[in-house]
Amino acid sequence: MTTDDRERTSTPLQQGAAVADLPPPGGVLSARYRWVSIGMCALIMLAAFEALAVTTIMPTVSRELDGASLYAFAFAGPLAVSVVGMVLAGAWCDRGSPRNALFASVGMFVAGLLVVGTAQNMGVFVAGRLIHGFGGGALTVALYVIVARVYPPNLHAKIFAGFAAAWVIPSLVGPLIAGALAESVGWRWVFLGVVGLAVLAMLMVVPAMRGVHRPDEGEERPPLDLRRIGWAVLVAVAVLALNLTAEARGPVQWIAPVFAVAVAIVAIRPLLPPRALRAARGLPSVILVRALVAATFFAAEVYVPLLLVTEFGLTAALSGLALTAAGVSWAAASWVQGRFPAIGNRLAARLGSIGLSVAIASLLLTALLHLSPVVVVVGWAFAGAGMGILYPRLGVLTLEYSTTENQGFNSSALSIADAIGSAISLAATAIVFAALSGLGGAWPFVGVFAFTGILCLASWVAGPRILVSRR
Repeated sequence: MTTDDRERTSTPLQQGAAVADLPPPGGVLSARYRWVSIGMCALIMLAAFEALAVTTIMPTVSRELDGASLYAFAFAGPLAVSVVGMVLAGAWCDRGSPRNALFASVGMFVAGLLVVGTAQNMGVFVAGRLIHGFGGGALTVALYVIVARVYPPNLHAKIFAGFAAAWVIPSLVGPLIAGALAESVGWRWVFLGVVGLAVLAMLMVVPAMRGVHRPDEGEERPPLDLRRIGWAVLVAVAVLALNLTAEARGPVQWIAPVFAVAVAIVAIRPLLPPRALRAARGLPSVILVRALVAATFFAAEVYVPLLLVTEFGLTAALSGLALTAAGVSWAAASWVQGRFPAIGNRLAARLGSIGLSVAIASLLLTALLHLSPVVVVVGWAFAGAGMGILYPRLGVLTLEYSTTENQGFNSSALSIADAIGSAISLAATAIVFAALSGLGGAWPFVGVFAFTGILCLASWVAGPRILVSRR
């Protein structure tokens, strides 16, 4: 039986045998799982605040550090290097304990925040973003594997819904707090304050992680795949180079991006399940859809505050309302899909694409016709709802299609698709934005949102193929 066949035919009981043999009563907050659930959700909450805060205050940071040319790179760069962190964390988890991978990733994340918070120029700021992007990538994979190792399969959907719910408080107050700090004591405290929160989160997580051990001594462990690590480094370099071409001029402006994308596609293939780029049914399409919806959402989201600040004159705090709306609707939709299993995976894929389509259309029309900023806030809430319905299901399906031997690989593949899809899309939108800047007005935003609309249409095509059966 091939790896693909094993992924298609394995059952949740087989995949979660280590935890499913004696399923305890209760849910993710029962006595057995309470502290590990709270600890992991606290880390998700921390990452959520940082992500929302950066998006909110980047127009201010870019203006103060004279970093307009690196605006998109400050978002795409961390995503690119996170791939290396994901691959290393996946290998670490498969060969040893996800607990140690988690601790190391949080340490890198905090170190990067310290560099960002003390940066005196845009170059150092971006360097700090790269460091904590590396740690953030490893963190994501470690958490996915801990879910697979600790929880029985029937609780996977609920803990993933809990991860989404951990975005609620940061979504409600994160953009507002970040904007207020940037306008009062300075944007640096947005990052330096998160460092303190990280210490508190780890104090909570350390006791909970004592029960997450490395595999049994007699259990066979996969060898360290140095080739896979090398491919991860190559794809990261290609994506970083792609992002740096946004400000190029002449023939290099068009030749370099094509070459960089080609290298990235070649390098990413060994990091994903076979036939993922061809949308084969099952796990390959789950990975591809994750890449497409992430590319659509995160590339567009970066330009939402910029649109509101530059075209409508809103403050950083007010521009963050759109991110708040999306974060709240994301968490609410994720809660709904976790509570109502009748929302099947195929329907979830359709609802996700519908939400993104409504959102991108609202952004495009607002930029084109100069509609009210309220349209942006309401429209972007639809994007959050679509992602909240679909994202947890893609995580659950990834674990369902996995065995204990490849949970680390498949979890890292899901996160890699997320990161690289977003990073390439951010690079492409930066190129489009720069190319249309000479036209003036809102045309650069029109081009960006039109491009993300094309990606959204692609998710409609691949979405139905996330299930092996046509039923």
